[in-house]
Amino acid sequence: MEPSRTTVRDLRRRNRATLLTTLYLDGPRSRQELTGLTGLSVGTVSNVTGALLDDGLVVEAGTVDSDGGRPRTLLRVSPGYGRVVGIDVGETGVVLELFDLAMRRTSTVTRPLSAVTPAAVARLIAQGLRELSVEPATILGVGIGVPGTVERAERVLVHAPTIGWEAVPLADLVRGHGVEAPLYVDNGAAAQGQAEMWFGAGRGARHAVIALVGSGVGAAVITHGESYRGAASSAGEWGHTTIVYNGRPCRCGARGCLEAYVGADGLLARYRQARHRPPPGDDQQAQVAALIAAAADSAVAARVLDETAGMLGAGIADLVNLFNPERIVLGGWAGLALGRALLPRIRAAAAAHALRHAYSRTSIELCRLGPDAVAYGAATLPVAAMLAAGEDPRRG
Repeated sequence: MEPSRTTVRDLRRRNRATLLTTLYLDGPRSRQELTGLTGLSVGTVSNVTGALLDDGLVVEAGTVDSDGGRPRTLLRVSPGYGRVVGIDVGETGVVLELFDLAMRRTSTVTRPLSAVTPAAVARLIAQGLRELSVEPATILGVGIGVPGTVERAERVLVHAPTIGWEAVPLADLVRGHGVEAPLYVDNGAAAQGQAEMWFGAGRGARHAVIALVGSGVGAAVITHGESYRGAASSAGEWGHTTIVYNGRPCRCGARGCLEAYVGADGLLARYRQARHRPPPGDDQQAQVAALIAAAADSAVAARVLDETAGMLGAGIADLVNLFNPERIVLGGWAGLALGRALLPRIRAAAAAHALRHAYSRTSIELCRLGPDAVAYGAATLPVAAMLAAGEDPRRG
């Protein structure tokens, strides 16, 4: 196979992508700062930023004093250039959120699901997009976070056995309802992990794992600053690693999975089994909160939580031993609730089960983007497409 040659067009696109990414993640910056940060020449930075200004993707953002010379003009990605939508497809509902390019949330639509069928989800997404009160022409793209593996072949297919989906062409189904904006589908944990790396507790790390615990359990693995996806884009299914051989049944069909013990479903099921009744509350979040609060007076609740902290810590130790990250970020609504109450115990269990040297180089922190940040993470998917292309993703 002959090596591909880099054309002038390829080089121009790469330079635009480099500068746009730097301005988005590290701006505002002056042209001189951009030259130092990117390694591009003064002339290239001047020409490319001029083109980005002409396109409206970049705007001036004030000035900063220089050392004895004229003030330097700062540049940033224009927040008002367009809008992006992030969608969280959950087991009980669909959440759609509208953002500007500064990732400021401007509108939210939440719709419950009586059945998590592909047809029902696609219909709710299309309806929700119409209810966001935004001019369709201003939408740069729509990101969709799903609870499963996303296969990127000729068609984007979603495999989510916990909700009964097998090879579902979700993007095609949504387009079938007349949605014309570019669609980007990814695993919800991976999308949220990207947002946490850009704006949250993962920022600045080159090797990290964003571990998310909700009803289920997942993870986003970051190595050399890039998401590790594996041969079939299913890397990060941390919840379906075995913590107890032939243990509790898991929703995936196997037994002994980490999710069956520390996910909200498994945690609450273990409490019900021990106490013969569920904790009070109308939904899982309320019940987990009640279980944590009851631990001060209930020996059963305290024991269940202590076991959960131990298993979660052991699961984190597996991540330390497998990936040797510099940072592990624990999030998801249940992960944050457990982490706020049990983080010292979780860290102690991780230390007890991880290789000593690897653990000494790892920090375990809590997510900063909130307990329900999948929609926020999904909204970064069209932004990532824009940064990679160095231009409006609708032109591709």
